[in-house]
Amino acid sequence: MKTEKTNILYITAITLVATLGGFLFGYDTGVIAGSGPYVQQLFNLSPAFFGFVVASALIGCMGGSLLSGYTSKAIGRQRSLLLAGVLFFISALGSALPDSATELVIYRLIGGVGVGLASAVAPVYIAELAPAHMRGKLVSINQLAIVMGFVVVFFVNYGIQDATDVVWNQTTGWRWMFASECVPAGLFFILALFVPKSPRWLVLQGREEEARQILDKVDPSSAAQELADIEASLKNANSSSFSLKYPKIGLILLIGVGLSVFQQITGINAILYYGNAIFISMGAGADAAMINQIVVGLAMMIFTCVAIFTVEKFGRKPLILIGTAGMGVMIFVFGQLMYMGILSVANLAVLVLYIAFFSFSQGPIVWVYLSEIFPNKVRGVAMSIAVFAQWLANYAVSQTFPMMADEQGYLYQQYNGAFPFWMYGVFCLIAVIFIWKLVPETKGKTLEEMEQLWTAEEKNQ
Repeated sequence: MKTEKTNILYITAITLVATLGGFLFGYDTGVIAGSGPYVQQLFNLSPAFFGFVVASALIGCMGGSLLSGYTSKAIGRQRSLLLAGVLFFISALGSALPDSATELVIYRLIGGVGVGLASAVAPVYIAELAPAHMRGKLVSINQLAIVMGFVVVFFVNYGIQDATDVVWNQTTGWRWMFASECVPAGLFFILALFVPKSPRWLVLQGREEEARQILDKVDPSSAAQELADIEASLKNANSSSFSLKYPKIGLILLIGVGLSVFQQITGINAILYYGNAIFISMGAGADAAMINQIVVGLAMMIFTCVAIFTVEKFGRKPLILIGTAGMGVMIFVFGQLMYMGILSVANLAVLVLYIAFFSFSQGPIVWVYLSEIFPNKVRGVAMSIAVFAQWLANYAVSQTFPMMADEQGYLYQQYNGAFPFWMYGVFCLIAVIFIWKLVPETKGKTLEEMEQLWTAEEKNQ
């Protein structure tokens, strides 16, 4: 019993360190929400250039996600997390000290590369160390960390902003908002020095004995068998089964990229990035809009915990299907309320329900799937492609929503602001069909058993 408890504590501690990368992902994404208006005023930025300042981090994220395919293979998952920690720290410090908006863009690009790296590597690293029966729960914690980072930075920004007057915030306060990220970034780097390397990466490097020692610490009763399974999967990959020229890897990549894209185009970041503007357009004051955003953030945290405690019981596929269907209904209803000109507490209630459905399905479960479905031999590269597609879709949603929600635009005037929400609802329906038809259940399977699932399907066709 003591051994089992020690194993759980060991893997949980490793997971919590890795999820600091997710926390910084959320923190870095959210810090611009509080600092952005002051940056725009201080540097007298046009709306177009200010939009580029905000979006520059997303461009960095795309680069970082592609870079992760190389670093996760060349230097390993653990050292890739260390690199992300360095980039987070440089970005936080540099973003606090710029003399121009151009300098700020450079440091936000650097931070975006760190976010892209962490978002691709952390789930893979956790999955490659976690026992099969805990993997879904532990990877889901990474999504909770992302949400917590987003919520915590909101309170940090609010505290700094509220500490003194507007003039100080415009000249100095926003710099402290960016600088505050140095604390979690520094902590992440220091703690990441002490976590082990991924055993599957070690086997890829021919360092089987080191891999066995780590697997033995995680679960001594299954370490020998798991090591043998890893070696067998890599041997099979080297022979033929998972070479990139084979069509089966195309299906796996289609599933990974499809899940990534649907997570974004079903509307979540339109709500997170432009929530204040949406609430203000509904008649809320600035303070009320901030409170509404807090409610949305707390709902995300609560219902992400629902996924953590149910993903190993009910499985991945039921949760993501139910949640995506619920998202579609709620976002379509929200659009209908906008179309009818109904602006009341009902709008907030519907959005909170939409967030709730997302938070126990598309939010964490997509990351669980992405960490599981790719074969050992190509996991790092395949993950980088899927996460690149995710950030590209994120960028597309972030750029197109303001155009569709422009009060002077044709779509807004024609549909009273409802069109983008109806569109996201349609994407939810398509996502349900995609998941139902193509995505397998992976609950309880080791990563090597997942490879056997794909090869078994290939042989049966």
